[in-house]
Amino acid sequence: MESSDSRKDLPPPPAIIPADVVKTELGPTYEQTKKAATPRRVPMARRGYGAKGQRIQLLTNHFKVAVPKSNDHFYQYSVALFYEDGHPTDGKGIGRKVMDKVQETYDTELEGKQLAYDGEKTLFTIGSLPHNKLEFTVVLEDVSLTRGGDNDSSRGNGSPSESDQKRRKRPYHSKTIKVQISYATKIPVQAIPAVLQGQESEHFQEAVRVLDIVLRQNAARQGCLLVRQSFFHNTPRNFVDLGGGVMGCRGFHSSFRAAQDGLSLNIDVSTTMIVKPGPVVDFLIMNQNVRDPYHIDWTKAKRVLKNLRIKTNHSNTEYKITGLTEKSCREQTFSLNQRSGRDGDGEVQTIEVTVYDYFVNHRNMRLQYSADFPCINVGKPKRPSYFPLELCNLVSLQRYTKALSNLQRASLVEKSRQKPQERMRSLTDALRSSNYDADPMLRSSGISISAQFTQVEGRVLSAPRLKVGNGEDFFPRNGRWNFNNKKLVDPVKIEKWAIVNFSARCDIRYLCNNLIKCGDMKGISISNPFEVFEESPQFRRESAPVRVERMFEAIKSKLPGPPQFLLCILPERKNSDIYGCPWKRKNLSDVGIVTQCIAPTKVNDQYLTNVLLKINAKVEFCNVIPFEVSCFLLFCLISLQAFMPYLILVILSHFPQLGGMNSLLSIEHAPSIPLVSKLPTLILGMDVSHGSPGHSDVPSIAAVVSSRHWPLISRYRASVRTQSQKVEMIANLFKPVAGTREDQGIIRESLLDFYSSSGKRKPDQIIIFRDGVSESQFIQVLNIELEQIIEACKFLDENWCPKFMVIVAQKNHHTKFFQSGSPDNVPPGTVIDSKVCHPRNNDFYMCAHAGMIGTTRPTHYHVLHDELGFSADDLQELVHSLSYVYQRSTTAISVVAPICYAHLAASQMTQFIKFDDLSDTSSSHGGVTVPGAVPVPELPRLHNNVSSSMFFC
Repeated sequence: MESSDSRKDLPPPPAIIPADVVKTELGPTYEQTKKAATPRRVPMARRGYGAKGQRIQLLTNHFKVAVPKSNDHFYQYSVALFYEDGHPTDGKGIGRKVMDKVQETYDTELEGKQLAYDGEKTLFTIGSLPHNKLEFTVVLEDVSLTRGGDNDSSRGNGSPSESDQKRRKRPYHSKTIKVQISYATKIPVQAIPAVLQGQESEHFQEAVRVLDIVLRQNAARQGCLLVRQSFFHNTPRNFVDLGGGVMGCRGFHSSFRAAQDGLSLNIDVSTTMIVKPGPVVDFLIMNQNVRDPYHIDWTKAKRVLKNLRIKTNHSNTEYKITGLTEKSCREQTFSLNQRSGRDGDGEVQTIEVTVYDYFVNHRNMRLQYSADFPCINVGKPKRPSYFPLELCNLVSLQRYTKALSNLQRASLVEKSRQKPQERMRSLTDALRSSNYDADPMLRSSGISISAQFTQVEGRVLSAPRLKVGNGEDFFPRNGRWNFNNKKLVDPVKIEKWAIVNFSARCDIRYLCNNLIKCGDMKGISISNPFEVFEESPQFRRESAPVRVERMFEAIKSKLPGPPQFLLCILPERKNSDIYGCPWKRKNLSDVGIVTQCIAPTKVNDQYLTNVLLKINAKVEFCNVIPFEVSCFLLFCLISLQAFMPYLILVILSHFPQLGGMNSLLSIEHAPSIPLVSKLPTLILGMDVSHGSPGHSDVPSIAAVVSSRHWPLISRYRASVRTQSQKVEMIANLFKPVAGTREDQGIIRESLLDFYSSSGKRKPDQIIIFRDGVSESQFIQVLNIELEQIIEACKFLDENWCPKFMVIVAQKNHHTKFFQSGSPDNVPPGTVIDSKVCHPRNNDFYMCAHAGMIGTTRPTHYHVLHDELGFSADDLQELVHSLSYVYQRSTTAISVVAPICYAHLAASQMTQFIKFDDLSDTSSSHGGVTVPGAVPVPELPRLHNNVSSSMFFC
């Protein structure tokens, strides 16, 4: 062991990244990156608390943490691990075993200090170690048995026999590891209580990160699978079969949170996907849904098996799969060392044998079916090591990171639901089994964790009054309402429409008659369809694009002009290949026709009402032109024939196309929304959607929806762009074209549409609802995205200075609320803005919807910026009301409608491109190309006829 007491020559300490920081690309331009580097705006402080609503006592899954006042410090050290030959260790997961051995072997040299190790290159202690630099040597046995550990580096020449022979000679092969520990920096424990008392401290996030590392270490020592801050025990009762060789594994999330009531430990139920343990061949058969191994697609198998861990039947050693052989087991050869002496030059004699021959004849193992299939390779490129397929078994607790099918996803959602009381029991059990109070690191720091759920006070806001047809008002009950015996507030009149039928099982006449009848009851006047286009049976075996093109050939030949909308009956309920790229793209991008797709299995009034709500919101019609204007147009027709077309265009431009509306807020209809109704106000909903698991290489989709027809807040349009994958900041809000006075950004579209649809008014106020960003990205939202929006406004008019409000909505968090002693979820309209909220920032939780199944997940709203001057009550009422303007349903939704619409728009436009087929030379319009990256493909633009419609409904 070597040491040094000098700290003068130490390098500067490494930067510490808070646990929740997500590294993202900040934007497409140097200027934006520079702005982010020197932020000018920070999240605003809380101005006050809300008071409206009926008070209700609740419990939350935050457990109070007692942090003593102390002058102690967390000391941070860098850790480096090396083999005897000087090469760094390359086995992910070996570090924890090494450091446990260090603490066990060298406790005296460490002066009894407890170590909090992150599993990679950093450890922390309370108080300093005796020296700034320490070196230890430890010997580990059975290194290959560690989770994700190094694959048996003693094997040679790709020969299974050689490693087997070595294993027989030395059953517990060991490795010597050198450990270097170097001082980096120190973090005051007092930073935690300081921030909780409202003081500023640059070390708070670092100190909390240390505590989170302690939790991870605690879980790792219990043999848990670690997924960020979630932990999963290898307990079969926590597994649920999702089909396809995939299982859901229930565990728990655990993290420390700063709140007004002090530091708390937030524990929640968490679920991840794992591969089903057992024979590899059984997994592949289930995963590919084939009858037997002879039908397995080995190209897909190689992709899904790579990096999974296995154990073999003839040993207890764990290996990581690096690939599959191109040749079959009976053809794949390797060099087998001969036991009988050496040749004349002293070299070991070898013979070439097949893998099959070796295991059957040399190891006397029976292989039933492996001869004709690839071998599993667990070696390295220059030192392969092969095993027959049937000898290999997948070990438990391995994440499945590929995309789930629709059925698997639905099964996961259904099987992971828990009622509130069941979830509370699970959380209590998780806290008890974790036994954090016995953790030596926490005990040595004097930190203790309560076993009781934190009590909080919530308020239940009254549901907003809605306006429906015939001037009728009504109040939703329990976050729900219906249109029984009621008409829609603004129904469309549908005269030109047609039905397209790709299904062979649908009774068109019955469906059509009932749709017209149900529409009449809701106030929608629907004429008989102009035509029903039945797909010819001979085309049903064609590809989806061909089927759609054939159908449009028939439509063009029979319809005299474009219809108001097309009702499309799909052949399958889920995942129809007709729905996206061929059908939606053809209608919305190429020909400009609004379309509604259905796949009815059971037609009843509720189903038809839901369909009509979507149709009414999508389909546009021209406003009724006043009588005086009609007379003027008639005069033009008679007297000014030459100029008539131009005059009519000018006049009609003042009566824009409108979609129908299903219901409105009464305060919207009055209008009497605080602040919003007084001055022209634009509401934006912004979101970025990324590729799903298994499709992480596809471009990200940025969507912005914007309100129109102020003073209404229920009508929206959408703009969607692609951008570089995994980039969270929206890149094209403002996009000036070099050398011109042209802006191709998203916000310009929204501003111009608001101006044209709101009586030639520019918005004096802009309220931005942003979804999908973590707390570590708030600064970027304020200094990149908001700055782009301001620049887009200035680009249109230098003297225009609207006021802004920025609100982030988070659904991806782990705070839940419960009614004490009640099996029910919290009532819809419940808002919480105290005790478990941020100690300084302006945030609140809201459960606007009625949780009918499972446990309600509240939305966490963060008010980052407010120049409008909202009071806490008025803002919470506005957010609550915006959960009732979602035109697709008759229930309050869990997050404000503009954000839901942004999700829908991104999802719908994503269907326009089959990203699997993208070429590396795709060009981008509205996307962003990062230097050195593959160009981002452009999304097809919406046709002008539908670009301002609510096509996403």
